[in-house]
Amino acid sequence: MRLLAPIASVRPGPIDTHAVVGRLRLTLLSAGYALAAAPALALAIVLVLSVPLGLISVGFPLALAAVPAAAALAGVHRRVSGALLGAEIPARYADTSDRGLLGRPVRWLRDGARWRDVAFVWFSGTGGLAMSLLPPVLLAAPVPYVVASIVDPGWLSVLLLGAGGLALLVWWIITPPLVRARALAERAILGGSRLAELERRVEQVTESRSETLDLSAAEIRRIERDLHDGAQARMAAVGMTVGLAGKLVRSNPDAATALLDEARQTTLDALDDLRSVVRGIHPPVLADRGLAGAIEALALPIPVPVTVSVTVTERLPDPVESAAYFAVAECLTNTVKHSAATRAYVRGSYDGTRLRLAVGDDGHGGADPTGSGLTGIARRLAAFDGTLTVDSPPGGPTVVTLEIPCPT
Repeated sequence: MRLLAPIASVRPGPIDTHAVVGRLRLTLLSAGYALAAAPALALAIVLVLSVPLGLISVGFPLALAAVPAAAALAGVHRRVSGALLGAEIPARYADTSDRGLLGRPVRWLRDGARWRDVAFVWFSGTGGLAMSLLPPVLLAAPVPYVVASIVDPGWLSVLLLGAGGLALLVWWIITPPLVRARALAERAILGGSRLAELERRVEQVTESRSETLDLSAAEIRRIERDLHDGAQARMAAVGMTVGLAGKLVRSNPDAATALLDEARQTTLDALDDLRSVVRGIHPPVLADRGLAGAIEALALPIPVPVTVSVTVTERLPDPVESAAYFAVAECLTNTVKHSAATRAYVRGSYDGTRLRLAVGDDGHGGADPTGSGLTGIARRLAAFDGTLTVDSPPGGPTVVTLEIPCPT
């Protein structure tokens, strides 16, 4: 059993091996929580002292050491408590990369996430410590009782064994809810308030909407340019050619026939241009074969061998399919242009609530998430509240993961 399996996996029912191991696991984690209380309390004191001492400059070096240390300790607890609850506890620190050594502490004073770290270390060193000590103390309590009953057997030993059994019973009952309560408390402290979450969500939606409008405007300009330079120009040429053929139909029928043939060919070329524009809006292969089939067709002309394993059996909304299709197309294009890969793959699945796609290759890695291509993909996905994750260490391999919420 994994040490950080969600608490829900610990059975509350009859005593069996699974339940015993689960409670022992939670007790070990609780002991780890308790051990972390010492550095947490020390950091809490230093953080509080660094604020008034900052007036005489002594607090700045204290803050520069204590604030990152508190963030690191909080990060560990975010991962542990998040794993226990089966949900991520995000960290939303303000960016201070553009601030100097003196500017960072000043910015930290106005960062709500840093103050949540302060609240966390105080909780971890006080109330959290009391909560986390109970399970290991209750589990260890019967040991001296058993030893005493062996050393001095008698009626008192029966009472001691009964007290030890009662401690084990209390340990059995309270350990899962107590560890869960500790994890929930940390999520409430470190995750921020519901209001802050809603404010962040509004900011994301506002930014996403602005980027989507810019992307839509750019797409409209592209379509207008393609129509103007392609189909529109050809149709204008058809009109002129047919008009000239009409003037020559009596005086020079052969020339008129040649002009009409030219007009017919120009019309066919204009239709090809229109089809090309339509394919850029919503590829027909998506309508005909769905997302999985469209990605398979997309991978065929790629000069690098591409393995496609996309299990999306149901049809998704057209905008979602189109966004996913063009995102995968851009990723494969980047693979061909920049990665020097010898093979690539596209994997995907849909679980009824979220579409997940991963595009990977065995190239030299080093893909820049802030590059124009990947940034464009991220903006396209943001319109659907989707996310883009890039894992591309130097030397490779590269894996680009796309996720789009899409409940049925």
